Amino acid sequence: MTYANQKLAREKVFRDPVHNYVYVKYQVILDLINTSEFQRLRRIHQLGTTPLVFHGAEHSRFSHSLGVYEIARRITESFAKNYPSKLHGDGLWDNSEELVTLCAALLHDIGHGPYSHTFEHIFHTDHEAITRAIITSDQTEINAVLKKVSPEFPDMVASVINKTYPNRQVVEIISSQLDADRMDYLLRDAYNTGVKYGTFDLQRILEVMRPYHDGICFEMSGMHAVEDYIVSRFQMYQQVYFHPGSRSMEVVLNRLLSRAKEIFNGTVVENAQTPYLLLPFFSRQFNLDDYLQLDDGVLNTYFIHWKRYPDDILADLASRFIDRKPLKSVRFTEETKSLLPKLQELIEQAGYNPKYYTATDDSFDLPYDAYTPEKKQIQLIQADESLVQLADVSPIVNAISDRSEGDNRFFFPKDVLTNGNNVDLFQSEYDEFAKHIRNDKLI
Repeated sequence: MTYANQKLAREKVFRDPVHNYVYVKYQVILDLINTSEFQRLRRIHQLGTTPLVFHGAEHSRFSHSLGVYEIARRITESFAKNYPSKLHGDGLWDNSEELVTLCAALLHDIGHGPYSHTFEHIFHTDHEAITRAIITSDQTEINAVLKKVSPEFPDMVASVINKTYPNRQVVEIISSQLDADRMDYLLRDAYNTGVKYGTFDLQRILEVMRPYHDGICFEMSGMHAVEDYIVSRFQMYQQVYFHPGSRSMEVVLNRLLSRAKEIFNGTVVENAQTPYLLLPFFSRQFNLDDYLQLDDGVLNTYFIHWKRYPDDILADLASRFIDRKPLKSVRFTEETKSLLPKLQELIEQAGYNPKYYTATDDSFDLPYDAYTPEKKQIQLIQADESLVQLADVSPIVNAISDRSEGDNRFFFPKDVLTNGNNVDLFQSEYDEFAKHIRNDKLI
């Protein structure tokens, strides 16, 4: 028996609040889970700053990755049972693709760093490129495990995640408009945030999912379950992922890391507050090992130290983040956008550097971007085996196709709205913006 086919003497199970159990039967999967790179995901929150708004959202990239693996396992098991390939090129499922699918599902997020997207923006990292590097680098435990399958296996797994793998069925199980990744994070994020928006009938979707020549499709009888998934995704983005409170804490984190980068880049002073593990990122001279040393706890530890740093801005921003003191925000439109520069001046008069204490941010989501080339539209298969696009037969999905929903917000310190400052946002020459603020919900 080869390593690729080596099964555990007894199937391993992980208790999971979303899927009840995650089942592992292959030795390679268990070995990947036990690598240091995969265990690092336990120390990275799935939702970044969202736990500062939805206090239950303490789940990690580790639990999500296991969940994506479990959904992919169920899909491949269903395909092998119900749609096994009988002739080469018949468009059905070739079960020799099972292991590469499961490994890609498990490892799809292995390259995420601490506070993923904010960190990427400041330090110009790319978690997808780093994911591929972790998988293909001979310096990682993950690569060593994958090479035991075959010398070319790491590149095969990386190509699935990179969407260049020749079998489109495998790619779309991991990355498409309705894939194992999205299905798990919607259910998991809804469960942990305590909202009901992200729930949908996972079992029904898995039952109506099937392979075809160019990817995966869904039986027409399952259209309503797929519609429910699309609507749930839309609601989760509006109510959770784009929550103004989470976005506010992301702004604080962004400004905090930006200030730290200015202070410590090229530093020669070494003391207890020096962020040694971040210095390679400040100078943009980091390597893969530097990246793998980081997690949310590392950054939080530096932030705690910086609360007592002699630079007032760094210390204040660190305190705001660690002690959860978000900026306030207000929606702005094209009509009020022209007033923002003057508002920044007022905030500067109140004693705040607008570079670090103001920001504009937009959050727009396409719940079903039907015509984006890299996100092929969901296909439904009819009784005569012909395919039809979901948006063409679903009035619900058609109504929200290619419609972006979201808002633009201006973030600023709460203090400028309180008495005791020399700045009055509500003075007469700014009545238009002031009225907008009073009529909006400040978060």
